[in-house]
Amino acid sequence: MGLVGTRYAARSVRRNLRRTALSIVGIAIGCVLALFMESLNRGRGELFARAGSASGVGHLRVVPADWRGRRDTRLRLADWRADLAAAESIPGVAAVTARVRAQVLLAVGTHVVPVEMTGVQAAIEPRMFRYVRTVQQGRYLRPGEAGALVVGRAIADRLSADVDDEIVATTVGPGGDIESALFRLVGIVSTGTDDSDMAVCQVALEDLARLSGFAGAGEVSIVLADYRETDRARALLAGRVTRGDAVMTLSELAPDVEGHFNQDTAVSRFVSGIILLIVLLGVASAQLAAVLERRREFAVLSALGMSGWRMVGLIVQEALMLGGGGALLALAAGVPLVWQLSRAGLDFSGYVGGSYAFQGVLFDPVIYGDFGWWIIVYVGIVAMGATTMASLYPAWYAARTDPAVALRVAQ
Repeated sequence: MGLVGTRYAARSVRRNLRRTALSIVGIAIGCVLALFMESLNRGRGELFARAGSASGVGHLRVVPADWRGRRDTRLRLADWRADLAAAESIPGVAAVTARVRAQVLLAVGTHVVPVEMTGVQAAIEPRMFRYVRTVQQGRYLRPGEAGALVVGRAIADRLSADVDDEIVATTVGPGGDIESALFRLVGIVSTGTDDSDMAVCQVALEDLARLSGFAGAGEVSIVLADYRETDRARALLAGRVTRGDAVMTLSELAPDVEGHFNQDTAVSRFVSGIILLIVLLGVASAQLAAVLERRREFAVLSALGMSGWRMVGLIVQEALMLGGGGALLALAAGVPLVWQLSRAGLDFSGYVGGSYAFQGVLFDPVIYGDFGWWIIVYVGIVAMGATTMASLYPAWYAARTDPAVALRVAQ
């Protein structure tokens, strides 16, 4: 009965080629749209990780243990040099750097701007923070250079400052005293948006330590070669850092950002579900129409002794054939689309500029999709699953056909 049933199902699919073609095209369109959304959803994880590496946050960060609750820039690592060496010893690390931060006021004449100043290791920072790799005006900090400052374009504009101008930085020292230092502006960075520009204010780590009065570094940031190794790298590093220091992931450093991305992902998958539901209803409608047209035929089969379950199997086989055709068409249309999405991405720079900041994390406005062998499995499951579910009601209807009533109506 299996081979005979398959032949019967194939013949039934060929009966109305126009309806079959429309069903396959409908399934394919739904699968392609769902595939597009799923590729973007998977790409969001990579975007979140890329934002961490591009904006200097890092995939992992070693911080003072108390920093988790207080997030106070005045806290310092127990032994930042030992933590730096421990981070460098972890396999799969692409770049490691130490930083220190402080809340300061920058002033030029009567112009004053409050910012978070970051003390960095000039030789390593451009590998961690891509926005300082290309300085729009002037140059970046030089290793070992003292008294130099690099700021974002928005900060420079608010100060009415230009390259080589002297800028006074003022902060509160350990005892509550006001501490000041004079810096020379050597470079201006333009990220594309004011919010992102305001996050760029960098001096040498030693300069900021002297200004703030708090010795040492406040964090060690780590960028991994593969962000998917974050949990493994964290487990290794947690056992090597100095007592009193802790290791945090990007998700813990920016929980609001991750929550925002998770919410977007949930919405996207909800939309994908609606798309698939529409496809399912369309296929179910076509299948039900085919069953109604063949009601007398099913009545004859039932009268000849075919069980209801075998009749259900025939309808499901027909649906699977439609699903297979839809899956092949979806792969033919969807693979090039997703490949292009993974290569070029969706560029939102026209809406948000060259970059945008959210909760202190700088994001590239280009979202790339994910591309891989998972596409074949995903399309197969979606196409076959949707058509099988769509066939259940028509199959149930066919199985409940009363031969006597159906034959009498047909006459």
